Parts: sequence; structure tokens; C-alpha cells
Amino acid sequence: MSGLGQFLSGQINRRTAISGLLAGTAAAGRAAARYQPPPDLIVAKDGSGHFTSVHAALQSIPKDNRERRIVLVRDGVYEEHVRVDAAYVTLRGESRHGTRIALNRPASAPRDDIGTAVLNISSTAHDFVAENLTIHNTVEAAGPHAFAVLGRADRTIIQNADILSRGADTLSLWRQGKSAAEAGLSNGPGATPLTEDGGRYYHRDLRVIGSVDFICPRGWCYMTDCDIAQVYPKAEAAFWHDGGNNNADKKFVIHRTRIAGPPDFFLARAHRDAQFFFIDCTFSERLRDKPPYLVRYPLDGGTPTEKDVAANEKIARETRFGVRSYFHGSRHQTGGFPWLADNLAQAVGSPRAEDITARWTFAGTWDPESRQGPRAIAVGVRGDRYAVTFDRLVTVKGAPELALANGRRARYVGGSGSNTLEFQVQAGDGAIAPLALVFERGVVIGSEAAAELAFAETMLGSRASL
Repeated sequence: MSGLGQFLSGQINRRTAISGLLAGTAAAGRAAARYQPPPDLIVAKDGSGHFTSVHAALQSIPKDNRERRIVLVRDGVYEEHVRVDAAYVTLRGESRHGTRIALNRPASAPRDDIGTAVLNISSTAHDFVAENLTIHNTVEAAGPHAFAVLGRADRTIIQNADILSRGADTLSLWRQGKSAAEAGLSNGPGATPLTEDGGRYYHRDLRVIGSVDFICPRGWCYMTDCDIAQVYPKAEAAFWHDGGNNNADKKFVIHRTRIAGPPDFFLARAHRDAQFFFIDCTFSERLRDKPPYLVRYPLDGGTPTEKDVAANEKIARETRFGVRSYFHGSRHQTGGFPWLADNLAQAVGSPRAEDITARWTFAGTWDPESRQGPRAIAVGVRGDRYAVTFDRLVTVKGAPELALANGRRARYVGGSGSNTLEFQVQAGDGAIAPLALVFERGVVIGSEAAAELAFAETMLGSRASL
């Protein structure tokens, strides 16, 4: 659609006195209630929605989906094994504790096409958001692997949720690199490319329970305002990070998070390069006096077996930067340990605590906390159609309109899932300046994952090249 080009020369006189119309349109936009997009799919156990199964609802979305799809799950306990394959999906519970996806699913259970976790996020399901619900692997044994969430996609958001298991690897986002299945995804005009190596993950307001390495991202992760609790006394660590593959920038930021566990629990470890930032976190008095460390076998410090020697040699080959750990504003109930002291000055670039945001974590490649919505950057015309091009991929919900300088409106006719939307005008309106998007009957939102839905700016004004 971007090939529609600029307005034909001479069609629109941009010196026309439209400032009053612009002001009037803006005032009208402020007065009108903005359209509230309903969910695209509803899951309800009582049959009142489109589906009674979360898995069935997610699988109904085509794998080549390019629009933000919102799946609302009504309160209830869904004893399901769930997988999402489509990109740009929001899985939203009706209430955090009322909507529960729960299953007894040890990692040792027979493999199938769905996956080893309760919620499985495939490599093609980039820009996935899960929020306002509980995901619980109900295994009873503490210690063995029992995934609640296992993800292999880029740009994953999990927020306002309980992620629970008594086993290891409760919350495992493990994208290591771009898979063959991702070829061609998130490419083209307006799209933010997927990373070639590692994944990007954002967590906000979570309660996470588990045993060994139970929060264990590979790549970049920003976690803020969370509560985590280790429940297994024999666990070698709560946090784990894989920052390997010769990229020194990969990092795991834990911000304003409360961390607890059994007596003498370990904080964090890694099996190759890792980088931890603990910023303004609170640590239980039960924390062991041991900083994040690189694993060496055997774990009890005894005499290595032949298998241990081979494992240690592999760790040495794959470790270039080591385990880097940085702290600021740590609060420990017994006063803390020397290694918890502020040391951000030792990190690359000597960042200040206030600099360490989600955007900083992802080196500016993604800002899930941004509230800046899509904005129009160009407007073209062909016959009775306007083409409005945005600075990113957008999704249309409902029927937004385009206000024209003569007081009339053009109706939306297509383009959702791309960066260019088409609006059809009435006869004779093709040379009338478009002024603003009108969101009374529909809205335009960003397609890519964000902590909050990013609504497009309504005013075109001088920002669009007319």
C-alpha cells in the first residue's frame, strides 16, 4: 500500500486556511468517547464464548496472522495443555486469580506436539502478551523440571500474573536464535525486525514460585515490580541467565523485586556468560552469602568424575565474559553482604540506576513501556482512496474514519496488519485535505507487543507528508 505515493501535484493547496478546522476537529476528538475494542475471541467454560478451551482458541488464529488479536479468558480453572503459534496475540484473563490455566505436567511426561509446559509459546509466536491470569503447573514434587511457561519467541510480555510451579524452570523464555520457521516474519515496511540471536522479554507485576533456576531467560530480559519465592531447600539458584554466543550486551535486569526463599537459598547462577542487574531489590534474610556464580561440577565441590570434567570443559569453551553481577539500592533484612554493595560504576558505560529501564535493557531496539502510539508519516491518494502510512505496523479494531477539511469523513476499507491503511472518500472528496483520524467507531493500535495498547495519534497535521 505504501506505493500509492504522495498526493498528485496541485490537488491540495496546503496553504488553505484549515487551522480553524484542525482546531475544531481536535476539540471534537477530545469530546467524543474513544471506541473500546472488544476481544476478538472469548473463552468461557460455560459455553457463553466462542470457545470453551484456551488451546482451541489460540490454535484457531492462523499462523500467518499479522494483526493484534485479543483472546479474553473468562474466570474458571482450565485444566489444559496450551500452545500458541500465531504472532501478535494477547492472552488476557478476566481476573488474575479467577482465570487459571492449570495442569499437572512434569517435564518427564511423554512428549507431544503441544510442548513440555502448561503454556507453550512457539518460535513463530513473536509479540505475544499474557496478562491478568494465573498459569500453574500443579506438580507436587519440588525440584524436578516442571515448566509453567516455556517460550521460544522474540518480544514476549508477561505481566500482572501468577506463574507457579514447585519444580525447576517455572518461567523459561529460551529463544536462542532465529529459527527457520521465523524466516520472513516481522519483515517489510513498518516492521521491527526480530533479533538474529537471543530473545527479548518483559515482565511486570508477577508472582513467580519455583525451585531450581526457575526464572531463566536466554538473551535480554527486564523484570520489574515482582515477587519471587524459591520453595526448594536444595536448589542451587533462583535466577539463571544465558547471555552466551559472544554477545556481551545480553542482560537480565531485575528491578524493584522482592526475593525470598528457604534458609540459605542461592540467588543466581549461569552455565556460561551471564549478566545480572539487581536494581532496588529487596532480599530475604534467608539469602545465602554467595554472589551469582558460574557452575562447576560436581556441585558439591567433590572430586570430578569423567562426566563432570567434560561438562566443565564445555562450560569453559562457551564462556567468554563470565558471570557479571551489578547491584544498586539492595535492601537486605539483616544488613546485607559486601557483594550486594552498589557497583553500577563497574558495568559497561557506568549506567546510573535511573538509566536502567526496559528501553535501556533492550539497547533501544524495543521499548515495551512506551506510550507513544503509531503516528502517520505520509498520506497518498489514488482516485477515491486515501492511503495513510504509519511509522510502524498497525491493527484496526472496528471502523475508524478519516476526517476531511470539508467536514465530511472517509471510511476505513483495508490495510490492517500492515503499516498503511486505506480510507474511501465520497465522490468529489479526493482533493480534500485529510485532517485527523476519528476513533468514535473504531481505533488504530500498534500491532507489536507493548505493555499497554498503543493507540495511534489522531491528528495528521504537518507530521504527515501530504
